[in-house]
Amino acid sequence: MHYWVPIFLEAMQAEQDAAINTVSAYGRDLNDFTTYLERNEKTPEKAVRADIEAYLIELDAKGLAKSTRARRLSTIRQLYRFAFTEGWRTDDPAAQIRGPKRGRHLPTTMSEDDVVKLLDHAREFGKSPNDKLRNTCLIEVLYATGLRVTELVSLPVAAARGDPRMILVRGKGGRERMVPLSPPARNALAEWLIVWDKEQQSKKTKSTYLFPSRGKKGHLTREAFFLLIKDLARFSGLNPKEISPHTLRHAFATHLLANGADLLSIQTLLGHADVSTTEIYTHVLEERLKDLVLNKHPLA
Repeated sequence: MHYWVPIFLEAMQAEQDAAINTVSAYGRDLNDFTTYLERNEKTPEKAVRADIEAYLIELDAKGLAKSTRARRLSTIRQLYRFAFTEGWRTDDPAAQIRGPKRGRHLPTTMSEDDVVKLLDHAREFGKSPNDKLRNTCLIEVLYATGLRVTELVSLPVAAARGDPRMILVRGKGGRERMVPLSPPARNALAEWLIVWDKEQQSKKTKSTYLFPSRGKKGHLTREAFFLLIKDLARFSGLNPKEISPHTLRHAFATHLLANGADLLSIQTLLGHADVSTTEIYTHVLEERLKDLVLNKHPLA
């Protein structure tokens, strides 16, 4: 990796409080770009606009999606903007490059009936009674709050103490927000905490996480939870290809909007910095209404 990259990533994390996953994505994108330059006997210090454009053309030829190419260009722009600010370069070769327009991608969601089916089967899914209680707690809390995956799996156990009506969540960029819990989610939390306390009693060092793990992070990983959701979907008779942790987050927002919630409230609950990000869910409802008319109307 070129020496510019770790310095840039460190600055992103320190100055913008960028999330770990965001910094990792920046690192992967820039590693790919600098590797391309090396293959063509170039370096970021000497690269010109034509080199960056040639890289984007190669990504297109490889069949990478518009969104991926747009993200790569955005990362490269940030790197060169940083390099210009630091005095590493006297120009910014990426500033005037126009990337591919991102197509509108509607989020995949679930019907309320499918969510109920998933929640019901979670109570019977697991190798042991304790696993079943943990899995039930995970799914109930996820659908009740619409948390991001990382926010859910890294929840501190302290946030769940005292039968809370709301829990404090630390989201992207270190921003904190309060999210309410539904009665089923509170019940699932209470049952899981009884098991959590029993499991932690025999340990010298108690975990600080609600969903602890023996791994390096100390809590259930994003990857493990992703696989768990897929297995649960299969166990519930649903298509695992159509269901992921993020699908439940989308379902949370879509179902709230369909039942009368306003966009600003949903924005706050989801932890979106800009309401324009939340507005995508209005398009999901529009598509559902079109489908409803085309398939259910007697004269369709």
